[in-house]
Amino acid sequence: MGYTIAQKIIKNHLLSGEMTVGTDIGLKIDQTLTQDATGTMAYLEFEAMGVPRVKTEKSVAYIDHNTLQTGFENADDHRFIQTVCKKHGIYFSRPGNGICHQVHLERFGKPGKTLIGSDSHTPTGGGIGMLAMGAGGLDVAVAMGGGAYYITMPKMVKVNLTGKLRPWVSAKDVILEVLRIMSVKGGVGKIIEYAGEGVKTLTVPERATITNMGAELGATTSIFPSDEITREFLKAQGREEDYTELSSDPDAVYDEVIDIDLSTLKPMAACPHSPDNVKTIEELAGGKIDQVCIGSCTNSSYLDLMRVAAILKGKTVHPDVSLAIAPGSKQVYNMLALNGALGDLIAAGARILECACGPCIGMGQSPNSKGISLRTFNRNFEGRSGTADGQIYLVSPETAAASAITGVFTDPMTLGEEVKIELPEKFLINDNMVTPPAAVEDMDKVEVLRGPNIKPFPTTKPMEDTIKASCALKVGDNITTDHIMPAGAKILPLRSNIPAISNYCFTVCDKEFPERAKLLGSSVIVGGANYGQGSSREHAALAPLYLGVKAVLVKSFARIHRSNLINAGILPLTFVNESDYDKISLGDELVIPDVKKIILEGGDVVVENVTTGEKIMAKCELTGRTRDIILAGGLLNYTKENS
Repeated sequence: MGYTIAQKIIKNHLLSGEMTVGTDIGLKIDQTLTQDATGTMAYLEFEAMGVPRVKTEKSVAYIDHNTLQTGFENADDHRFIQTVCKKHGIYFSRPGNGICHQVHLERFGKPGKTLIGSDSHTPTGGGIGMLAMGAGGLDVAVAMGGGAYYITMPKMVKVNLTGKLRPWVSAKDVILEVLRIMSVKGGVGKIIEYAGEGVKTLTVPERATITNMGAELGATTSIFPSDEITREFLKAQGREEDYTELSSDPDAVYDEVIDIDLSTLKPMAACPHSPDNVKTIEELAGGKIDQVCIGSCTNSSYLDLMRVAAILKGKTVHPDVSLAIAPGSKQVYNMLALNGALGDLIAAGARILECACGPCIGMGQSPNSKGISLRTFNRNFEGRSGTADGQIYLVSPETAAASAITGVFTDPMTLGEEVKIELPEKFLINDNMVTPPAAVEDMDKVEVLRGPNIKPFPTTKPMEDTIKASCALKVGDNITTDHIMPAGAKILPLRSNIPAISNYCFTVCDKEFPERAKLLGSSVIVGGANYGQGSSREHAALAPLYLGVKAVLVKSFARIHRSNLINAGILPLTFVNESDYDKISLGDELVIPDVKKIILEGGDVVVENVTTGEKIMAKCELTGRTRDIILAGGLLNYTKENS
């Protein structure tokens, strides 16, 4: 039996375990990336391990999230990250150099290599043939220190692409179709691999758009073959030597196959408030809009923005619409400036933002009250834009640009003759905004600079024999990390200060939760299906940890968040019978007896509802390693004990 592309990379990087679906495997990690909203904590964790120098082939720290400097906090974090990088062997991408995933694809990604990043959209690298996965900051820190990255061996799903996209239909429409078919939880425990003749019609930036939003499926990652199109992209980036051909074996076996004829797709939108709530633009056509935002790690490439510039050239943005555009990298921005496309964008009335995540993570450009905003981003969770009642639609750059001119939802297929944009034979290459680390012999001379907002990693304790706690919060299905630990301009600067940021934990759902949890001292959170979907932010586990949450009992978990809970020493439990969800109410007193013994010996745990007298069975599915992490009180304690 042959191997899929992902299986080949896993096989070449396997440090422990066997490639049996559902079992734990440990992978050697070649590259890591961090961004500044998660990076400060990741580097504090790396320091705590006492490893003097990173052991990966390449580790890069990007400044792209917290670039709005309304106080000292973000600037202090950036200075801390820069000095840590210089001391410990990490490359530092300075503010203004661009969004981590766009820059990494352009300048550092290599087919066949493994990459983990403290950002859930790290699978963007799958567009260039990498096994690229989002992870919690602590997992990234361990990988930088030379440790393995552990995942559950996923199932393999083949998305077989045939045909060719029609004019004005884009890669964004491809991934929206996949989301429509699979849903936001349909990819959990799976790797999505794109194959078929249709693959050859897609450029690397288009492939990266598709793998980027694979994160919204809940998938472990997504990946494309590395072929002649990949080689041409790398050659244009001056990195042809990084090319490796990668394809699946003819007799590779997949657990699931999805067929998509590209020639049948139409421009689409993900409607509020979920990426899988997909309709065609044809269905939405004529509806008034208030705002358009173009950019993010999904759709900010040279190809995307050249198409936007061509649509806007000689036109004027509708007077009722605010249009903001953020190039994905300095390379893209500079090339647009030199070829005149930037002038076309400005002349049309676009507001040009810096090369950063910006509006995608609620860092500025929040829409008006109940405003309808078309965005080329990857998430439209309620409140994520910074406006609680904002109506956010996810669309392609072509749809966004066409609608910005008309002021209403506009199908770009009505624009007439296609605008054809070709990738350049050579990109403008200037890595002057990437600072290399100090030489090994000079690293001890580097002083790490810390600001007053940077607080230590929360302390954890080994697992108790019995957990006695109250239900401090009960939530429903599809709770996102934006619900648990909101982002935005007011909260993101506190990412390096867990005591301060914990005051905002779950306030989207229940404004009283932080104070209630503090008063209780020990508590349990109860939730529905797909709990913790969305971002890789470990703060969604660290803030509950700080507030005294001992266990989270839900119908099902999203992959990365469950790992982050384990890393924080919080017990992840799932109902044996999902109907038992109704047997716990807010404020109920709960006891989980002999939990330490059960974790050691295996088996289900009993959750006793002291308030009602009900006994609820819960699964505690831990492997040998994750069991030891929970017993130790988290991954940091476990790593120290085993180093």
